[in-house]
Amino acid sequence: MIDVPFHAGERAMQLQAGSREVMAAAGSRVIRDFMPDQHRDFFALLPFLVTGSIDAQGQPWASMLAAPAGFAHSPDPTHLRIDALPAAGDPLAASLRDGATLGLLGIQPHTRRRNRMNGTVEALDAAGFTLEVQQSFGNCPKYIQAREPAYRPPASAPAAAQWLDGLDDAARALIRRADTLFVASAHPASAAIEGDEVDASARGVDVSHRGGRPGFVRVDDIGGGVLTVPDFTGNRFFNTFGNLLAYPRAGLLFVDFDSGEMLHVAATAEIVIDGPELASFEGAERLLRLRVQQVLRRPGALPLRWGAAQLSPFLARMGQWAESSHRSG
Repeated sequence: MIDVPFHAGERAMQLQAGSREVMAAAGSRVIRDFMPDQHRDFFALLPFLVTGSIDAQGQPWASMLAAPAGFAHSPDPTHLRIDALPAAGDPLAASLRDGATLGLLGIQPHTRRRNRMNGTVEALDAAGFTLEVQQSFGNCPKYIQAREPAYRPPASAPAAAQWLDGLDDAARALIRRADTLFVASAHPASAAIEGDEVDASARGVDVSHRGGRPGFVRVDDIGGGVLTVPDFTGNRFFNTFGNLLAYPRAGLLFVDFDSGEMLHVAATAEIVIDGPELASFEGAERLLRLRVQQVLRRPGALPLRWGAAQLSPFLARMGQWAESSHRSG
């Protein structure tokens, strides 16, 4: 049992949103230090996992591992074995080592099921790695777009990865049509507040999902690029936003579901809790402002093909960005 599962940043966000009292009572019940059988069985069904890691410079990165279903399996409630390794050029490859903390998101888009597990690498070998569970919990499925993935072994090696100092035209176009975004965040030891008696399991890396109508991520042509993402009502845990409040660095992942391209973005983060921009986006409770620092494009890197997308019905009540809200400079 995890007695104090939320660190000071998460608790501050819960307080601001009015969910602190509920989370104080429920947190230790819903965030576990083991995986229930339902979660263990669920991970074994998936042909991909979303990963969150943090590199030697303290930058979080979001990525994906894909393989035939069954590559992730749980030998016991406190461990998850992953029979896959990141490809060369994947940001995860530089961070994957014994003792590393990782965040995992298991998501089945066509059923809108998802579960999260944060853990520590206990063993690493030539075939994969084993994670020891730190935190295991279910997650809000409201804004998942239903599209069914199928694993397709690559016929040839993907094109070389490309590092960019900011967003180019192709990156902007991919982000502007995206209906899905994955966000890696972290709460490393350097972000800990003296006197915060949070359980050690709350420190590490986390990765989460964000969904919206195509165009829900606003792209402003300022510097290397500035992204603004509306945040809708969810499970009120505030794992991602709590991390970003305490440690404002994020790793973003955008996927081209047609070509298999993955676009990884390193950014600094700012949380916007009031103001005219927030008021202009119906349904948004806060905004996440992300200033792009670095971009990695990996063409054809994801060996999955996807069925047609069905947007979440919860998005019908959410607004969109007005054309006049876009900025340049």
